[in-house]
Amino acid sequence: MVGTIELQRTFFQDQKKVIYRDEEFTASLFRYPSGVEAIEVLNSRGRMVVLPYMGQIIWDLEFDGTDLKMKNMFSQPKNVEAIVDTYGCFAFHSGLIANGCPGPDDDHELHGEMACAEMDLAWLEISIDGIKVCGETEYVKGFGHHYLASPNVKMMAGASRIEMNMKVKNLSGSDMPLQYMCHTNYAFMENGVMTQNIPDDAFVLRESIPDHVKPTEQWITYNKKLLNGGETLNVLNRPDMYDPEIVFFADRLNAYGEEVEFEMTAPDGTAFFTKFSTAELNYATRWLLYNADQQVGAFVLPATCRPEGYVKAEKDGTLIKLGAGEERSFTVVTGKK
Repeated sequence: MVGTIELQRTFFQDQKKVIYRDEEFTASLFRYPSGVEAIEVLNSRGRMVVLPYMGQIIWDLEFDGTDLKMKNMFSQPKNVEAIVDTYGCFAFHSGLIANGCPGPDDDHELHGEMACAEMDLAWLEISIDGIKVCGETEYVKGFGHHYLASPNVKMMAGASRIEMNMKVKNLSGSDMPLQYMCHTNYAFMENGVMTQNIPDDAFVLRESIPDHVKPTEQWITYNKKLLNGGETLNVLNRPDMYDPEIVFFADRLNAYGEEVEFEMTAPDGTAFFTKFSTAELNYATRWLLYNADQQVGAFVLPATCRPEGYVKAEKDGTLIKLGAGEERSFTVVTGKK
């Protein structure tokens, strides 16, 4: 049996208020000083904070006393329209019409319109095995596209993992483009080892340079070594080389199996993991960055294509066309081992 708690924005106040509690879970509502509404879900292993009306961003995620989120400059989520203006979260939904870093011929926002989208509805679904934060937002433009996005994220009983899902339905009478990435911003693990059930050489270094990347001579030299095989990057032991960011792509993952799993393990044995279906998400990105303000070890970002913008995906033939009335669903399981 599943119970539902329908939420309204008036439920969220400056002081945290418990809305549900049982032997395993506590769910509380509160509002940040910035005005952004948040849901905190606790289980016996950890804590998750979700922004139910702002793209259903997962702001915080902790398990067994370990913070899974990247180091960042934001003390709280900001009430903004662009993800770059509140880049302090554990995870967000990138897309859905356009995804990733805009190329020179693109005019879309970094990581698309869904990342900070205002949600129309939010609710909790409670079952014996977990609490699910659910939401819906209808995107519609005159003379443009029209879709319904229905994300949800579930925290399981007694588990140190979450399940993220995004469902998209084309409500228009014609095809719509679809690009999606589950953008999980994991903490940087010093000397962390990155492994996966696909070959290491499935990852190739990004050679394009987005506008936000400002190369240094040291960075250019290091990238050349990665390209010619003079250096490898499976262990996070050269943080001085990861500023600006180092990015790898892995394409057409279905060649390696129906399900892929990626891990990052610290010397003390702490391990993070992500797994997903290649029928749903056939591409992966690895994003590494280390400086005084931001430190991230995003060992895998599952996606439907490379995050190089709309025009590049269209040229590469990786842009999905969703037919009138058609639905797609994407599921990612991620957390601490």
